[in-house]
Amino acid sequence: MPTNTLTQIKPFSIIDSTLREGEQFVNAFFTTEQKVQLATLLDEFGVEYLELTNPMASPQSRDDCATIAGLGLKSKILTHTRCHLDDARVAVETGVDGVDVVIGTSSQLRKFSHGRTIDEIIGIAREVIPFLRDSGVEVRFSTEDSLRSSPEDLFRVYEAVDELGVDRVGVADTVGVGSPRQIYDLVSQLRARVKADIEFHGHNDSGCAIANAYCALEAGATHIDTTVLGIGERNGITSLGGLVARLAVVDPQSVRKYNLPLLRELDQTVASMVDIEVPFNNYITGFCAFTHKAGIHAKAVLNDPSTYEALRPEDFGLTRYVHIAHRLTGWNAVRSRAEQLGLTLTDAQCKDLTNRIKTLADAHALTLEQVDLLLRSEHESAVGAAERTSALA
Repeated sequence: MPTNTLTQIKPFSIIDSTLREGEQFVNAFFTTEQKVQLATLLDEFGVEYLELTNPMASPQSRDDCATIAGLGLKSKILTHTRCHLDDARVAVETGVDGVDVVIGTSSQLRKFSHGRTIDEIIGIAREVIPFLRDSGVEVRFSTEDSLRSSPEDLFRVYEAVDELGVDRVGVADTVGVGSPRQIYDLVSQLRARVKADIEFHGHNDSGCAIANAYCALEAGATHIDTTVLGIGERNGITSLGGLVARLAVVDPQSVRKYNLPLLRELDQTVASMVDIEVPFNNYITGFCAFTHKAGIHAKAVLNDPSTYEALRPEDFGLTRYVHIAHRLTGWNAVRSRAEQLGLTLTDAQCKDLTNRIKTLADAHALTLEQVDLLLRSEHESAVGAAERTSALA
């Protein structure tokens, strides 16, 4: 079973698929300019690979693939294609660094999609993979709907393509049915059977995409597919920020190779492009991610942030926020806010103000501006009283 640390995990790479899987999100209609902007941002963030839509999908997809392949980015540029020689030839012509071929292996997809047997799938792979290797590109061969495929069929295919010299084999939880235990067991068994690197692509239909990706790494996977905000077909796939958050909790050093403060800009940029809001509870960049409200939480966080924060907001170029305009507030939080505003108040005054805030909040919702006005008023009254006392003396 997986452990709770990353001490056994080898170095990994992120394959960001916002420009491929992300295009399958219902609201996504990326222009060439937007694709270039996202590719540049993701490259600056430091993802090792960018995966683009199959150039056979449309003339514009082909042009965009060639455009981004020609940008000279540090990230390697991949495109995702069917396991078909025609697709492979066009992909190579765009100038990409690698081609990710895929074919369904579950009984459902073999019956209702392409209609081929496992032997026929292996036969097609024996045509496509040598062509790609001879073309000098990196080659990944992935089964589609891996979790609903027969393990015997999967391993037959993986071992066959491994013998052909693919760089990576891919495990795809295409409909998001896998659990962390299932992913760990499958990747562990695959790791014992093939020499190639292992890539994991996990959908989030049942809420396990990030956990599954993490367990894939623990089991020996070397590459994880992500998208910004997790956008993609249906409920999307492993979120880039979510994967980073999971890894940062157990091994901060493992994600320091990335430009972490760019996460916020990436999330906001993609959200704007696909006409959604960054979720309030989004990993790292949601507006509630580093917000503390309950009095007992606020006191502890003010003394030592690690008491209620598994991640350090400053690592991501962010700051924590202690919310005080509510009935749950505590006087330590009120005192901290006064100090932020440069106001001098005694502990007794802070405690009195806390009671007044609670009373007001029980009657109606408060804003931070209203609470700040109370603090300033108390401070000015105290200063005025001190000046009058001094004048009389």
